[in-house]
Amino acid sequence: MATVAFIGLGVMGYPMAGHLKTRGGHELRVYNRTAAKAEKWVGEFGGTACATPSDAATGADFVFTCVGNDDDLRQVTLGPDGALSGMKPGAILIDNTTASAEVARELEAAAKAKDLGFLDAPVSGGQAGAENGVLTVMVGGEETTFDRAKPVIEAYARMVGLMGPAGAGQLTKMINQICIAGLVQGLAEGIHFGRKAGLDIEKVVEVISKGAAGSWQMENRHKTMNAGKYDFGFAVDWMRKDLDIVLSEARRNGARLPVTALVDQFYADIQAMGGNRWDTSSLLARLEK
Repeated sequence: MATVAFIGLGVMGYPMAGHLKTRGGHELRVYNRTAAKAEKWVGEFGGTACATPSDAATGADFVFTCVGNDDDLRQVTLGPDGALSGMKPGAILIDNTTASAEVARELEAAAKAKDLGFLDAPVSGGQAGAENGVLTVMVGGEETTFDRAKPVIEAYARMVGLMGPAGAGQLTKMINQICIAGLVQGLAEGIHFGRKAGLDIEKVVEVISKGAAGSWQMENRHKTMNAGKYDFGFAVDWMRKDLDIVLSEARRNGARLPVTALVDQFYADIQAMGGNRWDTSSLLARLEK
C-alpha cells in the first residue's frame, strides 16, 4: 500500500481515484477545485480531502493529476500551492490529463529539478472505461519511473504501455484521437447513406461489423446514433480541445492531417447547433439536420 494523492475529481478522475482506493488499497489524499466534490468522494471512499494540491501531495509516494488543459495542469502543479511544492524527493507525479507534449516535457524538467519522477499518462476509454477500471494508459517517461508506477496505475487500467520519453504518452493519445475522428465520421456517413438508401441499419451493422468495417465505435455507438441519442460518452467540447492539441502539434512537426482538420470543423458545426455536450457520435446529426 502506498500513499497516493489524486488532484482533479471530474468525470474521469472521480472513479479513477476510487479504483486506486478500492482496488489498489492505497491511502488516498484528494484535491478538487470544487471542495464539495472532494468531500463527496471522501464520504464515498474514505481518505482525506485537502485544501490545496500542495497539501494533497505532501507525504505522497505517487501524485496523480487529471484536469482540463495545459493551463489547469500548470496551475495545480507549478503554482504557489501546486503539487510539486509539496512532494517529497523520490515521489512520482503521474499526469492523466490529455494535454500537449510540450507541457509534459516542461513538467518533467520541473520534476527532475526537485528530484521527482514524472510520467505523462493520458488515458482512453471514456467515462465508462474510468468507471469500470478498464482504461488504456499511454505513458511517456523514464523506464525506471514507469516500472515503479505501473502496478499503481493498473488499479484503473486494463492496458498500460510505455511509449517513449516524456511527451510520448501525449503524442500517442493524439494518434488515438486522430483515428477516432476519422472512424466516427465514416460511421456517421455510413448510417446516413444507409438511411437514404432505405436499408435497415440494424441489419446492415449486424453484417458489416463482423467484417473489415468493424470497430469499437460501430459496435458501441451505432444503436444510439441510429436512435438520434447523443449523451453516451466523450463530449464534443472535449474532442475539439483534443483536436486543437493534435493540429497544433501537426503544425510543429509538419504532419499533414487533412481529414482530422475537416472533422474538427464538422465538430465546430455541431457546437453551432448547440451540441457542445453531445457525444462525439453526434457527427450524424450534422448530416441529417
